[in-house]
Amino acid sequence: MKRRKPKSQKKKSFAREWGDAILFAVVAASLIRWATFEAYTIPTPSMEKSLLVGDFLFVSKLHYGPRTPITPLQVPLTHQTIWGTNIPSYSDAIQLAPHRLPGFSEVKRNDVVVFNYPPEEEHPADLRTNYIKRAIGLPGDSLQVKDMQVFINGKAADNPEKLQYKYIIVPTMQLSEKFFQDRNINLDGLQYYESGYAIDASPELAKEIASLDFIKDVILLKDVPGNAEAAVFPHQPSKYLWNKDNYGPIYIPKEGATVAITPESLPLYERVILEYERNENAEIRDGKLFINGQEVTQYTFKQNYYFMMGDNRHNSLDSRYWGYVPADHIVGKAVMIWMSTNPEGGMFDKIRWSRIFNTIN
Repeated sequence: MKRRKPKSQKKKSFAREWGDAILFAVVAASLIRWATFEAYTIPTPSMEKSLLVGDFLFVSKLHYGPRTPITPLQVPLTHQTIWGTNIPSYSDAIQLAPHRLPGFSEVKRNDVVVFNYPPEEEHPADLRTNYIKRAIGLPGDSLQVKDMQVFINGKAADNPEKLQYKYIIVPTMQLSEKFFQDRNINLDGLQYYESGYAIDASPELAKEIASLDFIKDVILLKDVPGNAEAAVFPHQPSKYLWNKDNYGPIYIPKEGATVAITPESLPLYERVILEYERNENAEIRDGKLFINGQEVTQYTFKQNYYFMMGDNRHNSLDSRYWGYVPADHIVGKAVMIWMSTNPEGGMFDKIRWSRIFNTIN
Protein backbone atom coordinates (compact mmCIF):
# COMPACT_ATOMS: atom_id res chain seq x y z
CA MET A 1 0.00 0.00 0.00
CA LYS A 2 1.12 3.49 -0.73
CA ARG A 3 1.58 5.65 2.35
CA ARG A 4 -0.42 8.81 2.12
CA LYS A 5 1.52 12.02 2.52
CA PRO A 6 0.38 14.17 5.41
CA LYS A 7 -1.34 17.34 4.37
CA SER A 8 0.85 20.37 4.86
CA GLN A 9 -0.62 23.08 7.07
CA LYS A 10 -1.59 26.19 5.22
CA LYS A 11 0.77 29.00 6.08
CA LYS A 12 -0.81 32.01 7.78
CA SER A 13 -0.88 35.21 5.79
CA PHE A 14 1.18 38.18 6.90
CA ALA A 15 -1.97 40.04 7.95
CA ARG A 16 -3.25 37.03 9.92
CA GLU A 17 0.05 36.68 11.79
CA TRP A 18 0.03 40.37 12.72
CA GLY A 19 -3.63 40.18 13.74
CA ASP A 20 -2.98 37.22 16.04
CA ALA A 21 0.03 38.97 17.56
CA ILE A 22 -1.92 42.16 18.21
CA LEU A 23 -4.84 40.23 19.71
CA PHE A 24 -2.51 38.33 22.02
CA ALA A 25 -0.78 41.56 23.08
CA VAL A 26 -4.11 43.27 23.83
CA VAL A 27 -5.40 40.31 25.85
CA ALA A 28 -2.13 40.00 27.78
CA ALA A 29 -1.93 43.74 28.48
CA SER A 30 -5.59 43.80 29.60
CA LEU A 31 -5.03 40.92 32.02
CA ILE A 32 -1.88 42.52 33.46
CA ARG A 33 -3.64 45.88 33.83
CA TRP A 34 -6.67 44.29 35.47
CA ALA A 35 -4.96 41.85 37.84
CA THR A 36 -1.50 43.18 38.73
CA PHE A 37 -0.32 46.75 38.10
CA GLU A 38 -1.61 49.79 36.27
CA ALA A 39 0.03 53.13 35.49
CA TYR A 40 -1.54 56.38 36.68
CA THR A 41 -0.52 60.03 36.65
CA ILE A 42 -1.04 62.78 39.24
CA PRO A 43 -3.05 65.63 37.65
CA THR A 44 -3.79 67.82 40.72
CA PRO A 45 -1.87 69.10 43.77
CA SER A 46 -4.19 67.57 46.39
CA MET A 47 -1.46 65.15 47.62
CA GLU A 48 1.47 67.57 47.54
CA LYS A 49 4.18 67.37 48.66
CA SER A 50 3.92 63.61 49.11
CA LEU A 51 2.99 63.27 45.44
CA LEU A 52 3.54 65.97 42.84
CA VAL A 53 1.70 67.00 39.70
CA GLY A 54 3.51 65.16 36.92
CA ASP A 55 4.32 62.04 38.95
CA PHE A 56 3.61 58.77 37.13
CA LEU A 57 2.72 55.90 39.43
CA PHE A 58 2.40 52.16 39.46
CA VAL A 59 -0.76 51.15 41.31
CA SER A 60 -0.92 47.61 42.64
CA LYS A 61 -4.12 45.62 42.20
CA LEU A 62 -2.48 42.71 44.03
CA HIS A 63 -2.50 44.35 47.47
CA TYR A 64 -6.27 44.57 47.94
CA GLY A 65 -7.19 42.07 45.21
CA PRO A 66 -8.36 42.86 41.65
CA ARG A 67 -12.05 43.60 41.10
CA THR A 68 -14.13 41.64 38.67
CA PRO A 69 -15.54 43.99 36.00
CA ILE A 70 -18.86 45.61 36.79
CA THR A 71 -19.09 46.92 33.21
CA PRO A 72 -17.90 44.06 30.96
CA LEU A 73 -18.80 45.66 27.61
CA GLN A 74 -15.78 47.92 27.25
CA VAL A 75 -13.08 48.56 24.65
CA PRO A 76 -9.86 47.00 26.03
CA LEU A 77 -7.22 49.28 27.58
CA THR A 78 -9.59 52.26 27.87
CA HIS A 79 -11.33 53.92 30.79
CA GLN A 80 -14.24 56.22 29.97
CA THR A 81 -13.64 57.19 26.34
CA ILE A 82 -11.87 55.86 23.26
CA TRP A 83 -8.36 57.28 23.00
CA GLY A 84 -8.24 60.86 21.73
CA THR A 85 -12.02 61.21 21.40
CA ASN A 86 -15.09 61.90 23.50
CA ILE A 87 -16.73 58.69 22.31
CA PRO A 88 -17.73 56.44 25.24
CA SER A 89 -15.58 53.31 25.35
CA TYR A 90 -18.22 51.17 27.04
CA SER A 91 -21.86 50.19 27.11
CA ASP A 92 -23.69 49.99 30.44
CA ALA A 93 -26.33 47.64 28.98
CA ILE A 94 -24.89 44.90 31.20
CA GLN A 95 -23.99 45.65 34.82
CA LEU A 96 -22.64 42.84 36.99
CA ALA A 97 -22.45 42.54 40.76
CA PRO A 98 -18.98 43.55 42.03
CA HIS A 99 -16.61 40.97 43.46
CA ARG A 100 -12.99 41.15 44.56
CA LEU A 101 -10.41 38.41 44.24
CA PRO A 102 -8.24 37.75 47.31
CA GLY A 103 -5.34 40.15 47.86
CA PHE A 104 -2.46 39.92 50.28
CA SER A 105 -3.43 43.02 52.30
CA GLU A 106 -6.40 44.99 53.55
CA VAL A 107 -6.55 48.76 53.17
CA LYS A 108 -4.41 50.03 56.04
CA ARG A 109 -4.51 53.40 57.74
CA ASN A 110 -2.49 56.01 55.82
CA ASP A 111 -2.23 53.86 52.68
CA VAL A 112 -2.18 55.98 49.51
CA VAL A 113 -5.15 54.60 47.59
CA VAL A 114 -6.54 54.99 44.07
CA PHE A 115 -10.33 54.75 43.91
CA ASN A 116 -13.27 55.66 41.70
CA TYR A 117 -14.83 59.01 42.63
CA PRO A 118 -18.07 57.93 44.38
CA PRO A 119 -20.49 60.83 43.66
CA GLU A 120 -19.92 60.72 39.89
CA GLU A 121 -23.24 59.57 38.43
CA GLU A 122 -22.57 59.80 34.69
CA HIS A 123 -20.43 56.64 34.64
CA PRO A 124 -20.77 53.12 36.14
CA ALA A 125 -18.98 52.61 39.47
CA ASP A 126 -15.89 50.89 38.03
CA LEU A 127 -15.45 53.55 35.32
CA ARG A 128 -15.79 56.66 37.44
CA THR A 129 -12.89 59.11 37.49
CA ASN A 130 -9.85 57.85 39.36
CA TYR A 131 -8.89 59.80 42.50
CA ILE A 132 -5.88 59.31 44.75
CA LYS A 133 -5.92 60.14 48.47
CA ARG A 134 -4.73 58.80 51.79
CA ALA A 135 -6.95 56.40 53.74
CA ILE A 136 -7.30 58.30 57.01
CA GLY A 137 -10.38 56.55 58.40
CA LEU A 138 -11.10 52.82 58.25
CA PRO A 139 -14.42 50.91 58.55
CA GLY A 140 -15.82 51.20 62.07
CA ASP A 141 -13.72 54.23 63.01
CA SER A 142 -15.09 57.39 64.56
CA LEU A 143 -13.34 60.33 62.90
CA GLN A 144 -13.16 63.97 63.90
CA VAL A 145 -11.10 66.97 62.80
CA LYS A 146 -10.45 69.55 65.53
CA ASP A 147 -8.43 72.66 64.71
CA MET A 148 -6.97 70.90 61.61
CA GLN A 149 -5.84 67.82 63.61
CA VAL A 150 -7.47 64.50 62.73
CA PHE A 151 -8.62 62.34 65.64
CA ILE A 152 -9.43 58.65 65.20
CA ASN A 153 -11.50 57.03 67.94
CA GLY A 154 -10.64 59.93 70.23
CA LYS A 155 -6.86 59.83 69.68
CA ALA A 156 -4.79 62.25 67.60
CA ALA A 157 -3.82 60.56 64.31
CA ASP A 158 -0.29 60.57 62.93
CA ASN A 159 0.04 63.35 60.38
CA PRO A 160 1.63 62.71 56.97
CA GLU A 161 5.26 63.76 56.86
CA LYS A 162 4.68 66.31 54.08
CA LEU A 163 1.40 67.81 55.25
CA GLN A 164 0.49 71.21 53.77
CA TYR A 165 -1.97 74.00 54.56
CA LYS A 166 -2.95 77.32 52.95
CA TYR A 167 -1.02 80.42 54.07
CA ILE A 168 -0.99 84.09 53.13
CA ILE A 169 2.45 85.65 52.95
CA VAL A 170 2.64 89.45 53.11
CA PRO A 171 5.95 90.78 51.72
CA THR A 172 7.39 94.28 51.69
CA MET A 173 8.01 94.02 47.94
CA GLN A 174 6.82 92.13 44.89
CA LEU A 175 8.05 88.53 44.78
CA SER A 176 9.28 86.89 41.60
CA GLU A 177 8.34 83.42 40.35
CA LYS A 178 11.87 82.33 41.22
CA PHE A 179 11.18 83.01 44.90
CA PHE A 180 8.41 80.42 44.86
CA GLN A 181 10.18 77.95 42.56
CA ASP A 182 13.29 77.99 44.76
CA ARG A 183 11.11 76.90 47.67
CA ASN A 184 9.31 74.23 45.66
CA ILE A 185 5.97 76.07 45.87
CA ASN A 186 3.51 75.07 43.17
CA LEU A 187 2.88 78.06 40.90
CA ASP A 188 -0.50 76.64 39.84
CA GLY A 189 -1.68 76.96 43.44
CA LEU A 190 -0.30 80.48 43.84
CA GLN A 191 -2.94 83.21 44.23
CA TYR A 192 -2.69 86.94 44.71
CA TYR A 193 -4.43 87.84 47.93
CA GLU A 194 -4.99 91.52 48.79
CA SER A 195 -1.50 92.70 49.78
CA GLY A 196 0.14 89.30 49.56
CA TYR A 197 0.13 85.80 48.12
CA ALA A 198 -1.84 82.70 49.08
CA ILE A 199 0.32 79.56 48.89
CA ASP A 200 0.22 75.90 49.87
CA ALA A 201 3.07 75.12 52.25
CA SER A 202 4.14 72.94 55.14
CA PRO A 203 4.26 74.50 58.63
CA GLU A 204 8.07 74.23 58.48
CA LEU A 205 8.28 76.12 55.18
CA ALA A 206 5.84 78.77 56.44
CA LYS A 207 8.05 79.32 59.49
CA GLU A 208 11.14 79.59 57.27
CA ILE A 209 9.46 82.19 55.04
CA ALA A 210 8.30 84.17 58.09
CA SER A 211 11.92 84.53 59.20
CA LEU A 212 12.95 86.43 56.03
CA ASP A 213 13.53 90.13 56.58
CA PHE A 214 11.38 91.18 53.59
CA ILE A 215 8.31 89.26 54.84
CA LYS A 216 5.99 91.26 57.08
CA ASP A 217 3.62 88.42 58.00
CA VAL A 218 2.67 84.81 57.33
CA ILE A 219 -0.96 83.99 58.15
CA LEU A 220 -2.43 80.48 58.37
CA LEU A 221 -5.85 80.39 56.69
CA LYS A 222 -7.93 78.11 58.89
CA ASP A 223 -11.61 77.86 59.70
CA VAL A 224 -12.90 78.41 63.22
CA PRO A 225 -15.16 75.94 65.10
CA GLY A 226 -18.87 76.52 64.61
CA ASN A 227 -18.44 78.26 61.26
CA ALA A 228 -20.56 75.96 59.09
CA GLU A 229 -19.31 75.35 55.55
CA ALA A 230 -22.18 74.38 53.25
CA ALA A 231 -19.87 72.56 50.82
CA VAL A 232 -18.77 69.91 53.31
CA PHE A 233 -20.51 66.55 53.65
CA PRO A 234 -23.36 65.96 54.45
CA HIS A 235 -24.16 69.44 53.07
CA GLN A 236 -26.57 70.42 55.82
CA PRO A 237 -25.00 73.39 57.64
CA SER A 238 -28.14 73.96 59.69
CA LYS A 239 -27.65 70.56 61.38
CA TYR A 240 -23.89 70.12 61.24
CA LEU A 241 -21.73 73.13 62.09
CA TRP A 242 -18.75 71.58 60.30
CA ASN A 243 -15.99 72.91 58.08
CA LYS A 244 -12.81 71.48 56.56
CA ASP A 245 -10.73 72.21 59.70
CA ASN A 246 -13.37 71.30 62.28
CA TYR A 247 -15.35 68.28 61.16
CA GLY A 248 -17.34 65.50 62.76
CA PRO A 249 -17.40 63.32 64.75
CA ILE A 250 -18.58 60.94 62.06
CA TYR A 251 -18.89 57.13 62.08
CA ILE A 252 -17.39 55.32 59.07
CA PRO A 253 -19.69 52.42 58.07
CA LYS A 254 -18.43 48.87 58.51
CA GLU A 255 -19.82 45.74 56.89
CA GLY A 256 -22.27 44.08 59.27
CA ALA A 257 -22.51 47.09 61.61
CA THR A 258 -25.99 48.44 62.41
CA VAL A 259 -26.82 52.11 62.98
CA ALA A 260 -30.00 53.80 64.14
CA ILE A 261 -31.77 55.81 61.45
CA THR A 262 -32.98 59.11 62.89
CA PRO A 263 -33.55 62.58 61.42
CA GLU A 264 -30.08 63.49 62.72
CA SER A 265 -28.22 60.44 61.37
CA LEU A 266 -30.04 59.89 58.08
CA PRO A 267 -28.17 62.63 56.15
CA LEU A 268 -24.87 60.89 57.00
CA TYR A 269 -25.94 57.57 55.47
CA GLU A 270 -28.56 58.54 52.89
CA ARG A 271 -26.26 58.31 49.84
CA VAL A 272 -24.72 55.08 51.14
CA ILE A 273 -28.11 53.38 51.46
CA LEU A 274 -29.66 54.76 48.27
CA GLU A 275 -26.65 54.63 45.93
CA TYR A 276 -23.77 52.44 47.10
CA GLU A 277 -25.54 49.52 48.80
CA ARG A 278 -27.60 48.54 45.74
CA ASN A 279 -30.93 48.60 47.54
CA GLU A 280 -33.46 48.48 44.69
CA ASN A 281 -36.47 49.71 46.64
CA ALA A 282 -34.99 52.29 49.03
CA GLU A 283 -36.28 55.84 49.17
CA ILE A 284 -36.52 58.90 51.44
CA ARG A 285 -39.98 60.30 52.16
CA ASP A 286 -40.65 63.17 54.55
CA GLY A 287 -37.22 62.74 56.13
CA LYS A 288 -37.72 59.03 56.75
CA LEU A 289 -36.10 55.95 55.17
CA PHE A 290 -38.29 53.36 53.47
CA ILE A 291 -37.08 50.02 52.08
CA ASN A 292 -39.58 47.85 50.18
CA GLY A 293 -42.31 50.23 51.29
CA GLN A 294 -41.61 49.80 55.01
CA GLU A 295 -40.18 52.52 57.25
CA VAL A 296 -36.71 51.57 58.52
CA THR A 297 -35.40 52.78 61.90
CA GLN A 298 -32.07 50.95 61.74
CA TYR A 299 -29.80 49.79 58.94
CA THR A 300 -27.05 47.15 58.61
CA PHE A 301 -24.29 47.95 56.11
CA LYS A 302 -23.49 45.48 53.33
CA GLN A 303 -19.88 46.55 52.69
CA ASN A 304 -16.98 48.49 54.19
CA TYR A 305 -16.36 52.20 53.68
CA TYR A 306 -13.31 54.47 53.99
CA PHE A 307 -12.61 58.13 54.70
CA MET A 308 -10.01 59.63 52.35
CA MET A 309 -8.09 62.89 52.71
CA GLY A 310 -5.37 64.61 50.71
CA ASP A 311 -2.05 65.58 52.28
CA ASN A 312 -2.53 69.12 50.94
CA ARG A 313 -5.33 69.64 53.44
CA HIS A 314 -6.57 73.05 52.28
CA ASN A 315 -6.43 72.17 48.58
CA SER A 316 -8.03 68.73 48.45
CA LEU A 317 -11.50 67.68 47.35
CA ASP A 318 -11.87 64.64 49.58
CA SER A 319 -14.21 62.79 51.95
CA ARG A 320 -14.80 65.96 53.94
CA TYR A 321 -16.71 67.21 50.88
CA TRP A 322 -18.39 64.11 49.45
CA GLY A 323 -18.36 61.43 52.14
CA TYR A 324 -17.27 57.82 52.27
CA VAL A 325 -15.55 55.64 49.66
CA PRO A 326 -17.25 52.23 49.25
CA ALA A 327 -15.01 49.16 49.23
CA ASP A 328 -16.15 48.26 45.71
CA HIS A 329 -14.79 51.62 44.46
CA ILE A 330 -11.23 50.85 45.65
CA VAL A 331 -8.91 50.33 42.65
CA GLY A 332 -5.55 49.64 44.27
CA LYS A 333 -2.59 50.85 46.30
CA ALA A 334 -0.10 53.38 44.93
CA VAL A 335 3.30 51.76 45.40
CA MET A 336 5.97 53.46 43.27
CA ILE A 337 6.78 56.54 41.19
CA TRP A 338 8.26 55.28 37.90
CA MET A 339 8.61 58.70 36.23
CA SER A 340 8.15 62.33 37.23
CA THR A 341 8.02 65.39 34.99
CA ASN A 342 7.90 68.99 36.17
CA PRO A 343 5.20 71.01 34.32
CA GLU A 344 7.10 74.20 35.23
CA GLY A 345 10.51 72.84 34.22
CA GLY A 346 12.60 73.78 31.21
CA MET A 347 14.57 71.67 28.75
CA PHE A 348 17.21 70.62 31.27
CA ASP A 349 15.09 70.23 34.40
CA LYS A 350 11.90 68.78 32.95
CA ILE A 351 12.46 65.38 34.54
CA ARG A 352 12.63 65.10 38.31
CA TRP A 353 15.36 62.46 38.38
CA SER A 354 15.41 62.25 42.18
CA ARG A 355 11.81 60.99 42.28
CA ILE A 356 12.14 58.14 39.77
CA PHE A 357 11.59 54.68 41.31
CA ASN A 358 10.73 56.18 44.72
CA THR A 359 8.38 54.06 46.79
CA ILE A 360 5.21 55.74 48.10
CA ASN A 361 4.57 56.04 51.83
